[in-house]
Amino acid sequence: MVEQKKDFKNWHQKKIKLHEDKQRPFFHEREVWFASLGVNIGFEQDGRGDKFLRPVIVIRKFNNEVLWILPLTKNAKKSKYYMQVFISESKEPSTVILSQIRLLDSKRLQYKIGDISEDNYNEIKKRLAALIEA
Repeated sequence: MVEQKKDFKNWHQKKIKLHEDKQRPFFHEREVWFASLGVNIGFEQDGRGDKFLRPVIVIRKFNNEVLWILPLTKNAKKSKYYMQVFISESKEPSTVILSQIRLLDSKRLQYKIGDISEDNYNEIKKRLAALIEA
């Protein structure tokens, strides 16, 4: 398998701009946002496009600055590390990558694209707890 070259330099410039210029948006748990996740190491989920975006679910809001997120993928996967959800504004399912929970600064949030149901949210929390306890 040929690994695609990652554009760390371009991401670094975008990250500086986010840090210095971006205003923090107002957000809630259960919301789905496009977030600038950037270019990451190895198998960590990267963002895509010129803003290095990836859809994420807000799992825990600690305050207006810091939150836990879980990244989403369109690839359907089945194991204890993945869970299928539906975003309120979409007819197609997305897959939550439970193993890649991550702390973010809310400056990385770009725009909201929907919500997940309370049932999905509660199931995600239950599965995360099971992964931590395993």
